[in-house]
Amino acid sequence: MKGSKIAYKPVGFALGAVSGMIAGAAFKQAWKLIEGEGDAPDALDQDRPWRQILLAAAVQGAIFSVVKATVERSGAKATRHVTGTWPA
Repeated sequence: MKGSKIAYKPVGFALGAVSGMIAGAAFKQAWKLIEGEGDAPDALDQDRPWRQILLAAAVQGAIFSVVKATVERSGAKATRHVTGTWPA
C-alpha cells in the first residue's frame, strides 16, 4: 500500500464525518428555501404528499453528493501536497 494511501486513511475518515455534518446543515437551509418549513419530510411521514418526500430525497442526495465529492477531492489534494503523490 502506498504511503500516500495510508496517510489519507485517517484524513478520509475525518473528512467523511465533516462532510456529513456540512451536507446536513446545507440541506436544512436549502429545504427552508424550497418549502419554507423547518423540517424536511421523512419517507415514513404519512402526513406529507409523495411530491414533498421525493423532492426532499432528491435534494438531500444531490447536496450530499456534491459536498462529499468536494471534501474528498480537497483532502486528496492536501494529501498530495504533503506526500507528493495522489492517494488513489
